Amino acid sequence: MMSNLKNKWFFTVVILFLAGLTEISGGELITCTSKKSKCFLKPLYCPAECPSKSPSDPKAKACYVNCNSPMCKPECRNRKANCKQPGAACLDPRFIGGDGIVFYFHGKSNEHFSLVSDLNLQINARFIGLRPASRPRDSTWIQALGILFDMHAFSVEAIKAETWDDEVDHLKFYNDGKELDLPEGYPSIWESSESSIMVERTSNKNGALITLPEVAEISVNVVPVTKEDDRIHNYQLPSDDCFAHLDVQFRFYGLSTKVEGVLGRTYQPDFKNPAKLGVAMPVVGGEDKYRTSNLLSSKCNSCIFSPAGVLKESDPLVMDFGTLDCTGGSSSGHGIVCRK
Repeated sequence: MMSNLKNKWFFTVVILFLAGLTEISGGELITCTSKKSKCFLKPLYCPAECPSKSPSDPKAKACYVNCNSPMCKPECRNRKANCKQPGAACLDPRFIGGDGIVFYFHGKSNEHFSLVSDLNLQINARFIGLRPASRPRDSTWIQALGILFDMHAFSVEAIKAETWDDEVDHLKFYNDGKELDLPEGYPSIWESSESSIMVERTSNKNGALITLPEVAEISVNVVPVTKEDDRIHNYQLPSDDCFAHLDVQFRFYGLSTKVEGVLGRTYQPDFKNPAKLGVAMPVVGGEDKYRTSNLLSSKCNSCIFSPAGVLKESDPLVMDFGTLDCTGGSSSGHGIVCRK
């Protein structure tokens, strides 16, 4: 405990000192506090296009430093879940894997599936949905996430709504079984007593960023299935449920090479995605491999999470593909090829 306090005090002093230099350059100064990073405590100034890590406008891009990147420079990013980038899980549900490949995993309504299962992290999803007449499968959406790490359990869910109202907050959070009182409004922030997880609203309502330091960042937004979606896809939605659900984007740091899960397996360095390229909706299976009994269960046929799971130094880590950008050409610069 004393060691942790000394470390926190040291980081606080350093950050305050560096922050005092900000006035010299004009841009907010940020740094990486992860001792594992090559960027550790290197002073970095935010660029003009995103001068702050916590902008007053929730729609503005935020400045951050990717501690896993060898570049050691600040970057700009949207705090809202980006459904067109790797790590995304949106719509019904449409995933973009760590390999940049788009695929669909429909699962089954009112069941739970492991999206990520690693030695020190498990993320499950609860699916909601319905089966339209004459369809062979359910149309499904992600309604909740259950996050297991160390000896803790955290969950976030979209509250059911008959009709959608942007002025109503549909997010609910639980930490170790207790509901969090996270006031509406931006920026509203909650942090656990051990500083092992932090939740901050990225908009006044229906948007949040969940951070597990040096493990993962999870952007969530609650959205409804719109009448236009219903018309295009013929979901045949009932009149008393707009199927409020989560659009999600994950950013992972230091996943092991053994990582499993519907999405997690796509971060394995030798993973060959079975999704058929060129198909409008490339659907992949795995329901039996990744089904869990409930939102916070660590058990599935392919799950590897262990509360005491610690990565061995001999176990190589998967590169951080959370910032993979395929918009600039076939190569992202991370040694993999972007495919569409």
